[in-house]
Amino acid sequence: MTPTYLKRGAANAPADAENLSGTVAALLAELETGREAMAQRLSAELDRWQGDIVVSEEAMEAACARVPQRLKDDIAYAHENIARFAAAQRASIKETEIELRPGLTAGQRLIPVNAAGCYVPGGRYSHIASAMMTVTTAKIAGVRHIAAVSPPRADAPAGVPDAILYTLRHCGADRVLALGGIQGVAALAFGLFGLPPADILVGPGNQYVAEAKRLLYGRVGIDMVAGPTDSMVIADSSADPVIVAWDLIGQAEHGANSPVWLVTDSPELATEVARLAPLFAAELPQPNRAAAEAAWTNLGEIILCDGPEAMAATADSIAPEHLHVQAAKLDWWKARLSAYGSLFLGAESTVAFGDKAAGTNHVLPTSGAARYTGGLSVHKFLKTVTWQKVTPEALPQLAAVTASISRFEGMEGHARTADIRLEKFLR
Repeated sequence: MTPTYLKRGAANAPADAENLSGTVAALLAELETGREAMAQRLSAELDRWQGDIVVSEEAMEAACARVPQRLKDDIAYAHENIARFAAAQRASIKETEIELRPGLTAGQRLIPVNAAGCYVPGGRYSHIASAMMTVTTAKIAGVRHIAAVSPPRADAPAGVPDAILYTLRHCGADRVLALGGIQGVAALAFGLFGLPPADILVGPGNQYVAEAKRLLYGRVGIDMVAGPTDSMVIADSSADPVIVAWDLIGQAEHGANSPVWLVTDSPELATEVARLAPLFAAELPQPNRAAAEAAWTNLGEIILCDGPEAMAATADSIAPEHLHVQAAKLDWWKARLSAYGSLFLGAESTVAFGDKAAGTNHVLPTSGAARYTGGLSVHKFLKTVTWQKVTPEALPQLAAVTASISRFEGMEGHARTADIRLEKFLR
């Protein structure tokens, strides 16, 4: 049976990509030439921030002192989980070498990038979790210098909210700038305000931040080009509709452009979730309520399928950023599903756990990118490079084969670099 849409959302309105790209490219060019002065001017114009851009040691100490101990304890709990999981990821890939043939040895090394730039979003929320996810992961990977930028706010004495500053200090950031948007990305990439130019830019942000990272890709590395966050729940008749509806609305509060999906084989569950979701959205405080209502009304979808296999195939075709399974036989789902940013198994779990404190990273592929990539991990900060060593024992066959293939391709110079070694080392 073809999946049936009991509720279909409208497509996300496409951004004016050409104008957006042009605007961002022009500002990046101005920032590269105008450097600190241009960044300060944009910060004053766009964020109304006239204070210090570089967060001083004194300001950092004062901010940390203002953070309540309970929040510090919570940050320590989440940081420990994130650090331990990142360390386990780091241990899963190792340097190695192998003697492929007598006298021919090859291997790989894992080299951390020298400098990482972490973007920590501001705006309506203080994104403590994003600070943890990016800086902690870079630190565990062994990155030498970690810089962070975050949009300044008038109600924060140092520009960046105290809780974010404390988190960045706790997780190991070396420098912090009260700078957001395109100018924040430029400061990291171009090495403004005394920073070393970043080798990689990571962290979520708005469409201007995402476009700036996209345009800079190649010159620097990036984690991914991210769009609006999205989330899917797969649920069968055993699921609790109250929990399912809240899980959908909880993710919808990210913003009016954040799609959420329910995929189910239970018409009864689908009907009840459709009834409950708008009621739960109405319980949220503003502006979260408006965001959740708009996301659910315009982009929320309920898809009815004929059994688990059809549900799994539907999920794989959408490739959601977050995928939460509330159904029987969780091991079957874990083995079957193949396209998601992060998987949450069972009703006891929730996407919010992964977003904040469970340990897996919340910087994840959106807009279907989970078909071909995973999320941020220590591996993003590591260069897997290869090496080889050859002794005379391996030369006769290796050089002969190399010369033969090179001449077949028409690359005589390559062939002669092989020939000369036979002449020199095998006399």
